[in-house]
Amino acid sequence: MKDTMNIKGVFTLSVIDVKTGEVLENYVDNNLVVNGGRTAVTRLLGGDVANRSITKISFGTNGTAPASTDSAITGAFTKSLGAVSYPTINSVRWAWTLEDNEGNGIGIREYGLVCNNDVLFARKTREIINKNSSIRLVGTWEVSF
Repeated sequence: MKDTMNIKGVFTLSVIDVKTGEVLENYVDNNLVVNGGRTAVTRLLGGDVANRSITKISFGTNGTAPASTDSAITGAFTKSLGAVSYPTINSVRWAWTLEDNEGNGIGIREYGLVCNNDVLFARKTREIINKNSSIRLVGTWEVSF
């Protein structure tokens, strides 16, 4: 019997030119569900539900590879997630957008799913995006069991 919870995450990102609407980049990759996320799931299953829902996304500057002990996003710009959907019986997907007037001046290298109680659920890093008003970022983040 396996002694770990098999929680998977998939992060998608599109970088869009605000003036033309052209998609400059599409990116899809797995992410790491960190210990805080695993704890949140076990607490939810046990009935301790207060503020454990995933409601936010953070954009930060730390490009260090994700580790299960990660608990915060560095230099975070945090905002509410968009629409929630349930594409399969064992998955949940959040839409998100970082508009042209949000997070400007940040060299974004990391992304985090964050619970309502500010506990980091999942973390993803990738090459830098120097956020400015000429681009907007849109994507989804899906978690499955």
